Amino acid sequence: MLNQKTLNADLCVIGGGMAGICAAIAAARCGAKVVLMHERPVLGGNASSEIRMWMCGAGGENNRETGIVEEIALENYYRNPTKNYYIWDTVLYDFVIREKNITLLLNCTCMDAKCERGNFKHGRSTKILSVKGYQMTTQTFYEVCAENYADCSGDSILAPLVGAEFKIGRESADEFDEDTHVKTHDRLTMGNSCLIQGRETDKNIKFTPPKFSTKLTEENFKERRPDIYNSYENFWYLELGGNRDTIADAEDITRELVPLATGAWDYIKNSGSFNADKWDLEFLGFLPGKRESRRMAGEYIITERDIVKNRIFDDTVAYGGWPLDDHFPDGFYHKGTPNTDIKTPAPYCIPYRAMYSKNVENLFFAGRNISMTHMAMSSIRVMMTCALMGQAVGTAAAIAHRFGLTPHEVYLNKLELLQNTLLNNDCFLPNKKREIGSLCKETDIINGNNTLNNGEDRPHRIYGSDCGVAVTNSTALEYRFDKPEYVTSVHITFDSDLNRETLSGDECERYHCMRSNILKDSPQLYVPKTLCKEFILECETENGRTEVILNEGNNLTRAHNAEINRNVKIIRLIPLTNWGETDKTTVFSFDFK
Repeated sequence: MLNQKTLNADLCVIGGGMAGICAAIAAARCGAKVVLMHERPVLGGNASSEIRMWMCGAGGENNRETGIVEEIALENYYRNPTKNYYIWDTVLYDFVIREKNITLLLNCTCMDAKCERGNFKHGRSTKILSVKGYQMTTQTFYEVCAENYADCSGDSILAPLVGAEFKIGRESADEFDEDTHVKTHDRLTMGNSCLIQGRETDKNIKFTPPKFSTKLTEENFKERRPDIYNSYENFWYLELGGNRDTIADAEDITRELVPLATGAWDYIKNSGSFNADKWDLEFLGFLPGKRESRRMAGEYIITERDIVKNRIFDDTVAYGGWPLDDHFPDGFYHKGTPNTDIKTPAPYCIPYRAMYSKNVENLFFAGRNISMTHMAMSSIRVMMTCALMGQAVGTAAAIAHRFGLTPHEVYLNKLELLQNTLLNNDCFLPNKKREIGSLCKETDIINGNNTLNNGEDRPHRIYGSDCGVAVTNSTALEYRFDKPEYVTSVHITFDSDLNRETLSGDECERYHCMRSNILKDSPQLYVPKTLCKEFILECETENGRTEVILNEGNNLTRAHNAEINRNVKIIRLIPLTNWGETDKTTVFSFDFK
């Protein structure tokens, strides 16, 4: 008999990719007890050292995703200047295990579930009672009983286990009035990729391909054009399986992808066309990165029209901005360009109703498996966007626990709280501003101006206004009151250089947390120079005593929320230094409630 253990939680998150990580952390920080079940030994999913797909998102113009995913990025710059994937793994691991409310189950595959069937509130027919995972390293079966569940597995493992409604494949053009060439709904998808990475060295290195390698020629690369000296080259087009079942046929697809990957490196090294004599194979993934499989059916289905028309949703909880990047099902062997690249109106809104099940009462989901069409998924699927959805779902699950609500009831009764909590935790919502206390709006800011208390935490064309103040270091920004006032909390947002203009390297190096091929002159990175490094937040109480609330000497975080909960006469923020060692430090927001 193998070991059997039971765990109880407020939220069980299935899948420890970027969506699952952010969902678990967000819920835990909001007070929920979380179990995070992940089937691999390292966190990060497609972003991990096992797969090494880049985290992409809404792009430039200050659209960069903030919240938890920006916290991770900034700490990675500090701890991992050479973009070492194994250090990246430790950064992700550290972010999860430092949360006391998270129980992490690695090497644990979700394999079964118990449900109750019936007529539940708001038309739901199913309620999940528990899920079961098998942890291979300890040979233990874990049963997790939770109030709510979040499927962040990518493949929607809970769909077949609990009977959650889902879709798969490409919709026809007339199903949702989308601009697609697909005439009849099919089961074709985007494919899987086993990636390769190279390292430039100082000596000639021979590569002898294994006998199983796929022999490739110039004809195979007509529309792919490998360039190991280009920082954008990450070999994403080594892709197969979209014309099969990316779940059921996954092992067969991998058995073709690995020979394709070694064949690609053989062609680069030995064709004589790439000046690759001094290059070594740094990495070859045996675990494919997957782009598409099941998509859950939610209260709302996001369509391509919603994206290209830039539809504004009242229940916006995240945003996207990646192009409509649809890969053709034949993958590497597709004749012609391997994908579409249709620009989207970044940032566009993503609604909360697409993140919980239409038939399972207590099921959330976040990542590439939310409720959307294939065409919408071609943009929303990228990992920075998935991370935002994970933070939204984790926050919603904590609110559901706090008030005894289902996911749908959070939409009906606590949507404003959900959105304001996300905003206060440094998530940008395109159609919402962060709420500011009325007294704060009425109080002058000494050495500042009202761009510090207008609820705008980044410069952005949507707002149509300036953002923040460049403060001379050691100069205090102050709120002074005529009489002692009760202050609950203070919010601060610093400038973390969302466009990454102060980092070294080209645009690709500056944008991505990690890199693919490693050149001898690949730059070392560092914390963005604009970010405040040292600061003091203090208050003067009603009896005239100065109390230090925060005293940060090595700040790596863009946004801070500090509890005050007392009567005060003065609130004072003093930026001392920044990571660029310049005379002034930019503060985007400094306000209170």
